Amino acid sequence: MRPPVAARASVAASVIGALALVAIVGLVLAIVLAAAERPSFLSPFTSADYFPHWMAGPLAGLVPSLTHDDSNLRGLISAAIALAFVGYLVALWLAPNLRTGWIVAAIVAVQVVLFLSPPLFSTDVFNYLNYGRMGVVHGLNPYTTIPLIEPHSDPTFAISNWHRLLSPYGPLFTLLTYALVPIGVAASFWTIKALIGLAFLATLGLLWRCAELLGRSPRTAVVLVGLNPLVLVWGLGADHNDALMMLLVVLSLYLALRAREAAGLGIAPPPAGSGSVARLRAVASPDRLAFASGVALIAAVAVKASAGILVPVFLLAFGQRRAKLAGAVSAGVVLAVVSLLAFGAHVPGLGEQAKLVTPLGLPNVVGVLLGLGGETTGLHTVLDVVLVATVLIAAIVTFRHPERGVGAAFACVLVLAATLSWSGAWYVLWVLPFAALLPGWAARTSVLALSAFLILAFAPNEPLVHRPLSLPLYTTALGLAHTDEINALLH
Repeated sequence: MRPPVAARASVAASVIGALALVAIVGLVLAIVLAAAERPSFLSPFTSADYFPHWMAGPLAGLVPSLTHDDSNLRGLISAAIALAFVGYLVALWLAPNLRTGWIVAAIVAVQVVLFLSPPLFSTDVFNYLNYGRMGVVHGLNPYTTIPLIEPHSDPTFAISNWHRLLSPYGPLFTLLTYALVPIGVAASFWTIKALIGLAFLATLGLLWRCAELLGRSPRTAVVLVGLNPLVLVWGLGADHNDALMMLLVVLSLYLALRAREAAGLGIAPPPAGSGSVARLRAVASPDRLAFASGVALIAAVAVKASAGILVPVFLLAFGQRRAKLAGAVSAGVVLAVVSLLAFGAHVPGLGEQAKLVTPLGLPNVVGVLLGLGGETTGLHTVLDVVLVATVLIAAIVTFRHPERGVGAAFACVLVLAATLSWSGAWYVLWVLPFAALLPGWAARTSVLALSAFLILAFAPNEPLVHRPLSLPLYTTALGLAHTDEINALLH
């Protein structure tokens, strides 16, 4: 007797979904093998004279037949990323049909591949290490001194590039790079890779629990965030510290949801002398959880200032506002004192970076489409007003309806990612966890549309975006000025 049509369709969906997972892992592996094989645009810090084995990793030399034609390689890598995105869409659509074990296996496999990879498309990880060595080895405050001042013989100077930019990274993350200096450059590099990979896996674990607490599909949520090619290739592949920031953001959200759950169950501090169960209940009391949520939120800001956009919404969402505020203020005071002792009365140098414009960023593309030649000062001001208005409206909505905190947070980070003048493909990671926790497909569709644009914009074959549309992103007077401003801070 043949199985029912519905059963056969379910089996077919499971098989197709599983093949999509395999395709994502295989395509990411192909990109990593290409990057590890020889110096290329995939690892921009490399050259014919410099690609040490400790940086290339254990996958070096496995594809000696890799094309030496730069144009062909760019086309192949762009195609691999595009196919990975198609596989991602298929896996996302069929996530309810996939076994949890398959999803976990695919995510872990791709994390192992990315851990073994040299940094992809970016030199930022070596900028991290260079700022750390400036403070520990050379006694230079990275918040007041540009790297150009340090001895150029430092091993991280030649492989970093923001030599005229004050460190834009938060004090908590900067102190982490300080702590890594004694183990050397190579070990620091691999340690950061490991920390970022583990942080991302922990984030997915917390996201799974958040989805359960909110009655969402954990498998769909984890696939949406954990297998996005932008996050994998440009975020984790490039070892960006956004994964550490988002771990603390999602931890803060999880603790806030747990506090709400505890309050809903009527959990209260137990009477004295009631034993271990009572002590456990006390640890899980709503106020303690909310206090910890506030601490995690401020810690995220101390890793990267971008998380600051979420502070108003998070403090107002899901109840226990006083406890969260107490946690945030306590963490802020402690971190301020630590930062003062380590760096003096100075903050990360965000001013110069905020003036830069990414040529293929959404604001600049909009400026060109409007006939402005790119993102003008006026357009920048308008986008800033839109962002401020979004945060204000989100805070008001959350104040009146605390249960809408996830949606309000999603709106804030989506507008932030879309309006930033200086943007990166991996910034979509800021938005994905909130889209994953909202009901329906409206939020997911918007973040998938943003992902598609970013893949077109940041793929190695950039002409895929501006050449067919005849967009003069680089050749207008404004485009040339933007390029000059970037180059002025490099090298």
